[in-house]
Amino acid sequence: MSRVHKLAVAGAASVSVLALTMAPASAAGTTIRSGSATGPAYSGGVVATNLGNISVVTSLSNATCTSAVQNGTINSDGTNLNVTSASFSGCTSSLGSVTVTAQSLPWTGGSVVYAPVAGGRDGTITVAHYTVGATVFGLSCVYTGTLTGNGYNPNNPTRPDTSVAQAQAKITNGTVTKKSGSALCPGTATVTAAFKLVGSGGQQLWATS
Repeated sequence: MSRVHKLAVAGAASVSVLALTMAPASAAGTTIRSGSATGPAYSGGVVATNLGNISVVTSLSNATCTSAVQNGTINSDGTNLNVTSASFSGCTSSLGSVTVTAQSLPWTGGSVVYAPVAGGRDGTITVAHYTVGATVFGLSCVYTGTLTGNGYNPNNPTRPDTSVAQAQAKITNGTVTKKSGSALCPGTATVTAAFKLVGSGGQQLWATS
């Protein structure tokens, strides 16, 4: 049954997806731009779509989701990353298909921080207060927490998928904890996922100082 919880976490992971904007709630020195690194400051909608499968691992089993889409909003200074909707599909485990659903939306308090590392990321991404549940064969698990990962601009050669010229985010072994559900659900799970991030109108997004 722990696999069930994994799926739940998988969903959570993708949510972290929308985290496409980056780290803690104070993002001083960060500007989100539209179109290019020198384009106008951007405040508004953000859409995060997974790149590859979302993987969730626990001490007892593994699970994957093949599709995840999250919608949210962000301020031009990188603050107030709020996830307003999230959907997940193609989720499976050794038990078969699993239904993953976002709960307690909106997830508020996330942000983007421009913090480049030579030869690596352009910033950090944090999605806070996300909560996701998974149900299989009538058994349910709910997980919650904060996922933090790396953010990449559209031209960063180290971004997760170099064939996609969009901003991207990657969470590696992010930890979520059990909030409620069956005693068979493991207490924690780790999530690995990558996403592309665009404005709600398809705009290319950049994080700069």
